[in-house]
Amino acid sequence: MKVSILDDYFDTVRTLDCFAKLGGHDVTIWNDHVQDVDKLVERLQDTEALVLIRERTQIRTPLLERLLRLKLISQRSVYPHIDIDTCTRLGVVVSSSQHADTPSYATAELTWGLVLASARMIPQQVASLKAGHWQFGVGSTVRGKVFGIYGYGRIGSAVAAYARAFGMKVKVWAREPAMAKARADGHETAASKAAFFEQCDFISLHMRLVDATRGIVRPEDLARMKPTATLVNTSRAGLIEPNALVNALRAGRPGYAAVDVFEKEPLRDTSDPLLNMDNVVATPHIGYVTEEGYRSWFPQIVENVAAFLDGKPVRVVA
Repeated sequence: MKVSILDDYFDTVRTLDCFAKLGGHDVTIWNDHVQDVDKLVERLQDTEALVLIRERTQIRTPLLERLLRLKLISQRSVYPHIDIDTCTRLGVVVSSSQHADTPSYATAELTWGLVLASARMIPQQVASLKAGHWQFGVGSTVRGKVFGIYGYGRIGSAVAAYARAFGMKVKVWAREPAMAKARADGHETAASKAAFFEQCDFISLHMRLVDATRGIVRPEDLARMKPTATLVNTSRAGLIEPNALVNALRAGRPGYAAVDVFEKEPLRDTSDPLLNMDNVVATPHIGYVTEEGYRSWFPQIVENVAAFLDGKPVRVVA
């Protein structure tokens, strides 16, 4: 079978033990990122099994309709980047594990890293030291502060535990039954969305990006935040109304942001406002990108391919 693996930026996949299971197939690994449909068609025209690394490439109808030999898309986690209905219409099987009981601890850990990096201005302090300027400014401690979790799912609950371990007071705003789960875990829930944004010193977003959550954080929400508060986003940029965060930071509410996700990815525009603000800590969507992460979820992707060849597809979502 002709297998193509997209967006393996650091050529990591071939170093995994499970990669050997694809040894009998014609495998091509692409280490760069391409979204142009014509270029993707040129690369993938003979592909029968397409392996995706999360949501790095959009697999939309104009592309799918031109990949005439495609039979399988194998990946892990959610699939808002794939036109599922089109796959069904074209007879393309989509196999993806939803890992319902396994949070992305890598993302939770990065979230906490961004919290501390923002509070103590670590990237700015490092840059200042390297430039020969010694200290950049005065940071702040997190102990005793109110840490807000917007969306209390697998990752949100893990981050809440980190906040509690650092002596913070956790406050949650989410839909039921997530609010009930947060209370059962011993956390306080906000009386309203407005109160949540007003009272928290840090707010971290932990929701999937679906139609119901797109733009769920609005300019008026951000305007309620304290001038000393920090907005953290390791989920999806689309949870925040377009341009709202940049405008809010310029207005001084919140005073700081720490982000791992952007409206357009990969972000290579060095003039992007979020990359040019001293009150923003930004990383290039590395939340789930760890060696341990690859080793834990890529074997399932290989299993999807093997099961399809055996005529018994697994983890089928379309």
